[in-house]
Amino acid sequence: MIDPWLGLLLLKMAVAAAIVVSCSLLAERSGPLLAAMIATLPISAGPVLAFLALDHDAAFISASALGSMNSNLGNACLSLVYVLLAQRFGTVVSLGAGLVTWVAAIVVLRELALPFPAILALTIIIFPALHGIFRPYLAARPAKPPGRLWYVLPLRATTVATLTGVVTTLSATVGPTWSGVLAAVPLVLSSLIAILQPRIGGPASAAVIANSALGLLGFGLGLATVHATAPTIGSWAALGLGLLVCIVWNLGLMALARRRATP
Repeated sequence: MIDPWLGLLLLKMAVAAAIVVSCSLLAERSGPLLAAMIATLPISAGPVLAFLALDHDAAFISASALGSMNSNLGNACLSLVYVLLAQRFGTVVSLGAGLVTWVAAIVVLRELALPFPAILALTIIIFPALHGIFRPYLAARPAKPPGRLWYVLPLRATTVATLTGVVTTLSATVGPTWSGVLAAVPLVLSSLIAILQPRIGGPASAAVIANSALGLLGFGLGLATVHATAPTIGSWAALGLGLLVCIVWNLGLMALARRRATP
């Protein structure tokens, strides 16, 4: 007889893994812009926050979303370091340096303990500036479409499921802020880098991450929506509204890019 708590935890892990793997498959079959738009949807953090909402109140979810905004600012640092280094170096150096920078950014932000208005202002300023820096790297393409390695899907599914299990299990111990930080660990970005760069090269892989800067801005705005609205409208309505913000934002970016590409 499976313990009900363990059964629910296993279900959470399986659902989160299925969502991330499905969205990642779509991302890998598209160009860098569409891949970036899919990768910057809350396909990893969203399921984790939703499962946290099953166990905690709206105040906890609001604080967790603020922690995830800190984590997303760390994603900006990871993206900058990776895109620049991937032009010349391999996966281990480029991704490793990016992840070290992400950890350093999280430590600094946690020490500063910035209020919500400051974090929101940084989000609005940093990601458009990052997009400007990335302009020379947006259009790189691989020489040929990559094949898929047999272990990619099981590895990605296992990683996501483990993250979901760890965050939901530790949430009562580490508190809402660190739960939010862990929920927004750059799992999707890192897995795409680790899988794509060895097969399509650094510049083409960096193009996907470079195209993600404005998508990450939308992700940050979605998290800000959850943080601001959860105490008044409840966790589930706030999470739904935050997801809607992310989807509408990315669709708008794609429509704008298509309009600019039209002769």
